[in-house]
Amino acid sequence: MSEEKTVMANPDHPLMPLARAYTNYFTPTVTGLENLPASGPALVIGNHSSIYWAPEVWITFMAMMERRPDEPSYGVAHEILLRAPVLGDSLRQFGVIAASQEAAAKGLKDGGAVMVYPGGDWEACRPWTERGRIEFAGRKGFIRLALKLGVPVIPAVANGGHDSIFVLSRGEGVAKLLQLDKLVRAKVFPVTLGLPFGVAPILPQVPLPASVQVSFLPALDWSTQPGDPEDAELVEGYYDETVATMQAELDRLRAETPNPVAAGLKKHAEGLPGPLSALAKLL
Repeated sequence: MSEEKTVMANPDHPLMPLARAYTNYFTPTVTGLENLPASGPALVIGNHSSIYWAPEVWITFMAMMERRPDEPSYGVAHEILLRAPVLGDSLRQFGVIAASQEAAAKGLKDGGAVMVYPGGDWEACRPWTERGRIEFAGRKGFIRLALKLGVPVIPAVANGGHDSIFVLSRGEGVAKLLQLDKLVRAKVFPVTLGLPFGVAPILPQVPLPASVQVSFLPALDWSTQPGDPEDAELVEGYYDETVATMQAELDRLRAETPNPVAAGLKKHAEGLPGPLSALAKLL
């Protein structure tokens, strides 16, 4: 990934129509996009949801490209995806880089906006009952990176995605038993409930059409000030401040839309032709 090039927004990219169709299933709403700098480096941090479906990732990334049409934008992905035949090459061409400090640092030094999800698979696989919680699992690398490079950190808080999949358990015990951390850098082996597999580990259940909201917040105050990335106490304080800020916004979004699945179904019904749109009133 050391040879990664800056990627410009390209509405004609082969993945773009598929990405739009996919995100439209989740009837997305994006607010606060003006808080993302229109040019120059920025570290966008989000909360991760719904295991492999992760609609907030595509919604956030496409919003970044819309905001910065003439500037590079990058998203990060697990190396498993980037190693996959065909898919890996397509994702790289779309602006996806490896989920590593080195790749993220290079993207920022190239003047790009880099989207990262500190909670990774641990947060994306949290139980459904914890869907309203920010869970970064104590991972503070993004703070040290931002302080080291002096770039603004823009939270992109998402609500709704984790309502679309019923995660019963992270399955961390099974993951440890199978030594997945050593094999594929994964600490989870999630168990879900849904269609068509019922109760099943790992298998891709059909996601419910939950409406997903993404809210871009202003740059965190600490990221616009000088700081020592090696000061553990300082980094710990900035971590707590970041999680608290994002949790407060997630709480606000959930109060605004407490049932994202019902909201998504209503939006889809409103888009039906003719008298069928009246079904929205029943939801």
